[in-house]
Amino acid sequence: METIRGEDWYGRELDAVEFDGVEFVDVDMTELRSTGATFTGCTFRSVRLNVGEHVDSAFVNCTFIGCNFFDATFRRCKFTGSSFSGCDFALLKVEGGNWSFVDLGRAELRGVDFTGVRLREADLSSARCVEAVFAGCDLSAAVLAGADFSAANLVGSDLTGVDPAEATLRGATIDERQAVLLAEAAGLTVVRTPS
Repeated sequence: METIRGEDWYGRELDAVEFDGVEFVDVDMTELRSTGATFTGCTFRSVRLNVGEHVDSAFVNCTFIGCNFFDATFRRCKFTGSSFSGCDFALLKVEGGNWSFVDLGRAELRGVDFTGVRLREADLSSARCVEAVFAGCDLSAAVLAGADFSAANLVGSDLTGVDPAEATLRGATIDERQAVLLAEAAGLTVVRTPS
């Protein structure tokens, strides 16, 4: 495995480049911009991705350990099968894209913004998603055991398969369709009354 260690990539622009099986260690990618870049099976260890902007890029089956995503933006990016451990996600913004099968278990996701993102079968177990936005997302079959969505915005997201007894949803904002789905998932019988 090729290792890139301690390099300064501040403000660099990556256009349609490909990295396969590369290990990035203590690399400064602050304000880096990528368009159509592909990272496959790469490891990011103590990498600073702060204030970066990534469009149509792919991070497939990658591992992120102790990385900083402060105020980073990902638009229509693919993170399928990637895992995150000990990362800082403050002010992270994700618009569209595919984050299915990612491992965000125990992640501190307070205030992050996921809009229109596919998170099918993602592991969000014990994640702290307080005051986060997960709007219009596909959370079907996601693992949410022990996750805290207090005061989060879940409007328009697919919550099929979500067990409301496993996650904290106090103060969360949902729509009518989701309310019926969660009530039925909790074992309640929903009766529709004529208006």
